[in-house]
Amino acid sequence: MNKMLGKKRYVACFVLPALILFISFTMIPLFISGTYSLFLYDGIGTMKFIGFGNYIRMFAEDRYFVKAILNSLLLVGASLFIQLPISLFLAMVLARGVKGEKFFRTVYFLPVVISSMVIGQLWMKMFHSEYGLLNHVIRALGPADFTFSWLSNPKTAFFSTLVPAVWQYIGYHLLIFYAGIKSISQDYYEAAQIDGASKWQVNTRITLPLLAPVIKTCVIFSITGSLRAFDLIYVMTGGGPNLRRGLYGYGSAQAFFIVVECLLFTFIVSRLFKKAEENASAI
Repeated sequence: MNKMLGKKRYVACFVLPALILFISFTMIPLFISGTYSLFLYDGIGTMKFIGFGNYIRMFAEDRYFVKAILNSLLLVGASLFIQLPISLFLAMVLARGVKGEKFFRTVYFLPVVISSMVIGQLWMKMFHSEYGLLNHVIRALGPADFTFSWLSNPKTAFFSTLVPAVWQYIGYHLLIFYAGIKSISQDYYEAAQIDGASKWQVNTRITLPLLAPVIKTCVIFSITGSLRAFDLIYVMTGGGPNLRRGLYGYGSAQAFFIVVECLLFTFIVSRLFKKAEENASAI
């Protein structure tokens, strides 16, 4: 009994610092944000309690917020159906042991470690109306006097930020998929080779089913990351043509809604992958 209590104390000593940091930097700010969301507050003046007024305003009065939700869902769709398939394909190719495997792993992961501020500045130069690379290419192939402001036009601003947002984290998910594939026992592949299975059958019958827990993790990261995307988009567009400032209470309500949205999607994804994970663990 004393040994068990001693082990629990050791575990508590190691867990306590992480728990304190989690409460300090996650739970307390979340609680404060939830509190501010119930008030009419500009960050300077007095706080006026309005209950769920900010939430009602978001859905009943603010057409830009509804548009923002739709844009975030488009980013989620692009991440799930463009970013993750590319990452998975590249991970499968690299995991086969191609020449320069370590080099390519490093190159693909470089955009992840670069600050989103720097990434935003780089892509701003590509979309710039006067000296941007995209306009230069169009002028070389078409009208010589072509000029278009991709990041300030409401019709193209979002889709211009969609490209770097998807591109930046391909390497992040690639490494997760790569580690998952490398952790699969080679016995499965050797048995499939003996049975004469094709590469397509190996990937669909062995690799993908056994990667179910890893795929679930990447899907959750991709969805939650897309729903709370801000820094890259803000750098490239300055917040866009519809950004309003000084609305602390209203902004807190929006932030709190995003947290609830992320939790809801996480729960849905976990339920959808539950059976696949059980099958993977049973193999």
